[in-house]
Amino acid sequence: MKRIFFLAFLILSSVPLWAQEKANTTTNNQREIKPWSENVRYWQYKGEPVLLLGGSKTDHIFLADGLLEHLDEIKEVGGNFVRNTMSQREGKDLKPYALVNDSIFDLNRWNEDYWTRFENMLKWTNERDIIVQIEVWDRFDYSQKFWEISPWNPRLNVNYSYEKIGFDEKYPLHPSKDVQPFFHSLPNMPKYDKKLDLIYKFQEAFVTKMLSYSLQYGNVLYCMNNETTTSALWGQYWIKFIKSKAKEVGISVGTTDMFDDVHKGKESVNAPIIFNDGEHYTFADISQVNSRNFDDKHWHELQWLIEQVNKTYPRPSNHTKIYGAGFSNFGSGGQEDGVERFWRNILAGSAGVRFHRAHNGNNLNDKAKASIRAGRLLESQMKLWELEPHMELLVDRSPNEAYLAAMPGEKYALYFTYAGSVGLDLTKSKGTFTLKWISITEGTWYREEKIQGGAVATITAPFKGGWVAALTRDN
Repeated sequence: MKRIFFLAFLILSSVPLWAQEKANTTTNNQREIKPWSENVRYWQYKGEPVLLLGGSKTDHIFLADGLLEHLDEIKEVGGNFVRNTMSQREGKDLKPYALVNDSIFDLNRWNEDYWTRFENMLKWTNERDIIVQIEVWDRFDYSQKFWEISPWNPRLNVNYSYEKIGFDEKYPLHPSKDVQPFFHSLPNMPKYDKKLDLIYKFQEAFVTKMLSYSLQYGNVLYCMNNETTTSALWGQYWIKFIKSKAKEVGISVGTTDMFDDVHKGKESVNAPIIFNDGEHYTFADISQVNSRNFDDKHWHELQWLIEQVNKTYPRPSNHTKIYGAGFSNFGSGGQEDGVERFWRNILAGSAGVRFHRAHNGNNLNDKAKASIRAGRLLESQMKLWELEPHMELLVDRSPNEAYLAAMPGEKYALYFTYAGSVGLDLTKSKGTFTLKWISITEGTWYREEKIQGGAVATITAPFKGGWVAALTRDN
């Protein structure tokens, strides 16, 4: 099938293009996830602003057994954000394609169980007001051990041979090396070969099948890749493809891509692609800043990224992966690092945050549940979109001891990573404040106290462990 390269949309202003579109009269468009009209750095859903908090036991959540119960578990603790990779790495019975004689796949026939699970996930998350961020392609599914079991591998399908398609039998290198031709099936890609036209036909059919379900629901965001190192042209093509299909059914959708080197901050080659393009990347996923970066360094890199995302084309910044477990060689750190990154992300101005799956994240363990609960308790006192980082108001702060977001004079969210005591500069804020302590360890309220403004107030965490002090002005 001859592919169509879609015309680029016109950028009209610093507000994301999809937020400028006239309200559609269809029910889907009225109820879809989109940048909040009053502050496009955050999301709105069903017409109301919403902060996305989440964690789940797996990334390809639609293939998980006991999904309905797991979604209820997420909802019960205040979660409303999950990641869904369109996984190709499960056993033969959970691949997207039908088996022939129980041993080989036919890419022209679908595995109905795979797609029924996908449809159920969309329906059940929609019923629970849980936002789903879909990742269309994951480079790990097509290299190393997962290539050995992939339906796209010529050895395992009836549709083409190695010679006909131009694939190798093995791709032993880490997928970051970008040697897999699968991601170069477009004529403008660096490693394109005419033989790849056939694989494109099946890729287009796969995405079209996915959209036949997902475009029926307004609780879906689209990320093209997981940690891609492939040319941005690949993701941009699929963004245009998805936007075009959405337009055909009268809705607009949020689209982005996840570049691997974002964790490098100012040294990232690909991060500026997102900064300077509000047309394709209608929201940013900067998850990779949550690996390799720790403590104050993580805070500074995170702040810089969010500032750059919103410099020219303001839009939401999501973290569908917050690493923090396993002490991996790429810098996941431990479970406490995951908790700290979760809270720094919130206070820095992120619109969506989610704990990564085990073994490199807190998934939905007790620490994740407690943080999500604590986040909702903080939200009951002040909305995060009302606040901005104000670290300059902290006095006698030790490295990584505490972080602050505030509406100076009115509301302050002070996060202690592990106990501690700092000065909070309230010299320009007269009157009395109520301080409510939230335990991040337990996800519960602890106690209240009164703080007098007009001076530097000493704020001391009650005990060891993580704490949030929520200060609000009394009348």
